[in-house]
Amino acid sequence: MKRLRVTTWIGAVGVFTLLLLPQGCTNLDEVPKSTITPGTFFRTRGEVLAGLAGVYAQLRGAFPGYCCAYYALSEISTDEMVVPTRGQDWYDNGRWLEIHRQNWTPTSPSGLSDINSAWVNDFSGIAAANIVLAALEGRTVMDSAEQAGVVAELRALRAFYYYQLMDLFGGVPIVTTTEIKPRARNTRAEVFQFIESELLAVRPVLPPKWDDANRGRVARGAIDAILANIYLNAGVFTKDTAGAAATQINPIGYNSCSGVQVSGGLDACTAAVNRADSIINAGVYQLADTFVQNFRADNYASPENIFVVKFINQDGLGFPLLQATLHYYQFTPGPWNGFSTLAQTYNAFDSLDQRRRIFLVGPQNNLETGDSICFRPGCDKGAPRLVFTPTIANVTAASEGEGARIYKWPYDPKHVSQNNGNDFAYFRLAEIYLIKAEAELDGAPGAPSPLTLLQTVRARAFPGGDTLSAVTPDVILRERLFELTFETKRRQDLVRFGQYTQPWQFKAAGADHLVLMPIPQTQIDANPMLTQNPEY
Repeated sequence: MKRLRVTTWIGAVGVFTLLLLPQGCTNLDEVPKSTITPGTFFRTRGEVLAGLAGVYAQLRGAFPGYCCAYYALSEISTDEMVVPTRGQDWYDNGRWLEIHRQNWTPTSPSGLSDINSAWVNDFSGIAAANIVLAALEGRTVMDSAEQAGVVAELRALRAFYYYQLMDLFGGVPIVTTTEIKPRARNTRAEVFQFIESELLAVRPVLPPKWDDANRGRVARGAIDAILANIYLNAGVFTKDTAGAAATQINPIGYNSCSGVQVSGGLDACTAAVNRADSIINAGVYQLADTFVQNFRADNYASPENIFVVKFINQDGLGFPLLQATLHYYQFTPGPWNGFSTLAQTYNAFDSLDQRRRIFLVGPQNNLETGDSICFRPGCDKGAPRLVFTPTIANVTAASEGEGARIYKWPYDPKHVSQNNGNDFAYFRLAEIYLIKAEAELDGAPGAPSPLTLLQTVRARAFPGGDTLSAVTPDVILRERLFELTFETKRRQDLVRFGQYTQPWQFKAAGADHLVLMPIPQTQIDANPMLTQNPEY
């Protein structure tokens, strides 16, 4: 099987380059080779599938090790993740601590690097989708049913990239053509409506499930999961303002789904329950027997993962997060000893909760050999043993062992260099239960009760018996922390519950406008029709 991969580069909102290898079957693990355009390519089935593969491949760009974009902003700007400065490592012009402290500006180190990377990565995915869609318009190059399915996947992926942009920046330009020109921002509500309408339009065309040879492609459940998520966050995602000026007080939090009308005149909370029920009742997904099954290198076989970013243990195509979190000597090649969690997050987990095992604390071993490891080589000569402590005394001058480390995605025994084969699940069935519970608690009709839904998720985490007896908004927020730590959901959750700009360790209270990222100055310079988010 020949492998294909399409990669794009975009400025403010235009496509300039599209690259790929020779044609073959659909594969999400591609490597670029020759320059193409819509007018000269996408004339055969293999070329179209290569283009589709490129749109999928762009999803990997959100992760540390590819570019530090959506994932880093969603996690490091919260109480889940921090990147301490360790000696000469991880200062990087102050950008990591700037993200954690929410001190970014349109021209600051993180604004010009990570925030700009998020903008470029998502618009690159949109551009890649647009160029293939434009090439297919009015042209049939494969079986009509298959082509309709490919078009549906492209539109769904484009909508997902817009979902990330809407989440971070609010309103952005909606671009559905390959024409390169300056464009003004659409409102956030207009972007929300575009995403919703695109997903609803393509949902009937997509299959309920793909076969094993096509794992990782968007199926109907992925559409329902994205819709359930945007409906749950509708109180945020339909507003261009933020904080106190946009506060909507209701039983679940400051910015919930209750009272927001979506397609068909439905209350957004009811719509969230409906989409959750479509997934739960489809008979396609089920909770994995063990929590870790969703994250191991063989998690492609998990029955719980609904929408994933595919990674494989091959050069340049592997899941890179362990490289950013683990100590230099924990496997070969040496990781970078960076990302950690806060003590308050680690300590929030019950000691009996199996999900607490996602953290590494205490004396450490080499993951490949099982041998004890020290801060420097020489354990056999009395060198100090490497020990991870939950606490970080000084985030600007941390030692090599300070901070509980992230080990939610275990080491891949078949890794190639730093490339692990673990897929990343953007949406899992467990989260769908939590979405439904929150929407019901906020007033949407549904069954079973929020308590039963949470107990269903918690059952595998507490094999000795669950003690949860009541559900409140605070319980929902905590359960989402325990189940979804490091899965890009914490920033959304804190914003929805009005807690994103509140103080925590290493961060002072922030202003309301920080719930939206600034439009990077480089993008405004490239497109003078863009306007900046308020108060930046």
